[in-house]
This record gives sequence, C-alpha cells and structure tokens, in this order.
Amino acid sequence: MTLRERIQDDMKTAMRAGEKERLGTIRMILAGIKQREVDERIQLDDAQVMSVLEKMIKSRKESLVHFQAGGRADLIAKETAEIDLIQAYLPTQFSDAEIDALVAEAIAATGAASVKDMGKAMGVIKSKAQGKADMAVVGAKLKAKLSG
Repeated sequence: MTLRERIQDDMKTAMRAGEKERLGTIRMILAGIKQREVDERIQLDDAQVMSVLEKMIKSRKESLVHFQAGGRADLIAKETAEIDLIQAYLPTQFSDAEIDALVAEAIAATGAASVKDMGKAMGVIKSKAQGKADMAVVGAKLKAKLSG
C-alpha cells in the first residue's frame, strides 16, 4: 500500500467516524498531493509525497511562530493538531544523537573541511535523512560543525 493510498483510506475512516477536524486536514493533504501531481503532470511516489508533507509541516511551523506572536491560542491549537496529524504519515524522526552521527559520517565521507564544502555534505545527508529529519536542523548542526 502506497502512502497516498494509506492517506485515502484514513480519509474514508475519518468520514465514517464523523471526525470533522481530522477529515479536513486529510483532505487538505490530499489536495496538496493532487496539486503537485497536476502541476508536474506526474503520479507522485512515496518519496515525493513525503516531500509534500514536509513542506506542509514547514509551512505550519512558520505560521505557528506568527500565531504565537499574535497570541492566537485557538489557531496555535489548530496548527499543532495539523502538524501532529501530518507527521503521523512520515517515518519516525531521527534523534539528535542520530543526526549528529549522520553529520559526522557525511563530513568524513566527503572530506568537508569548511562551510564552503557544506553542499557536498548536505547532498550525502539529504539522501539518508529525507523525511526522517528536519533539514533545517541538520543544516544548522552541519554548519556549526564545519565552522567550529
């Protein structure tokens, strides 16, 4: 069963159970997937669906910052619930220790010595951490290692 099929099955389950908030979020996920398929005229595989989900999470986290600054507790709760639901479709996230090990491994594999070599190391890391780690966090850790 593909990730998209799993999401569609969850939509049907949410419909039957009458879970309006969950159903709305799942429909939004499917709309995002469908939009990318229409734009690029392709059928998305699981890796591409995961990238759509990651972008949705990133967008919600950015909105969360603005809502917190504005003191909108109602919208904060809604965005947090959506983030949790979307993350349920992604593989389990790497811990900080696993990210540190991945960064060290990439630096050793590419021979990166300064921030100028960051692109090479990120290429190695991205293939292994796609969907399993927040790439902004990974990038920050890599930059800190290469600068220090």
